[in-house]
Amino acid sequence: MTGGRLKRLQKYIGNETFLLTYGDAVTDLNINEVINYHRSRGKMVTVTGVRPPARFGELTINDNNEVLEFKEKPNIQAGWINGGFFVIEPEFLNYINDDSSILEREPLEQVAKINQLVAFLHQGFWHCIDTKRDKDNLEEIISSGNKVW
Repeated sequence: MTGGRLKRLQKYIGNETFLLTYGDAVTDLNINEVINYHRSRGKMVTVTGVRPPARFGELTINDNNEVLEFKEKPNIQAGWINGGFFVIEPEFLNYINDDSSILEREPLEQVAKINQLVAFLHQGFWHCIDTKRDKDNLEEIISSGNKVW
């Protein structure tokens, strides 16, 4: 589990603030800005929040079912998700029990409950690569010649 793997690194991390990423996303995130933000907020954990591109087209519809706006795969505007880039203080590792711990469950939920989790909201490019479809989409973006990071 994700928490257990991190807990095994505790002896190497020592008392230093550290960075964590899942390694399954490409972004133009400025890591130095996230670190500075983390330090300025004084919280135990900073997670990067992102708005992922929608998988499907989005329709804005009025009461008469008339489409007022049509957007093909826009960035989601309603909510933020875990972008997979963290700045973490070493005491956070004490919230991870053992190899059965899922980082995104008890440990992060607990620090959120005690007001020690803050989000750095990234508005720039972010693309996860969880599936072949994600990989193909990213390769299409790259082959189009658009510099995204």
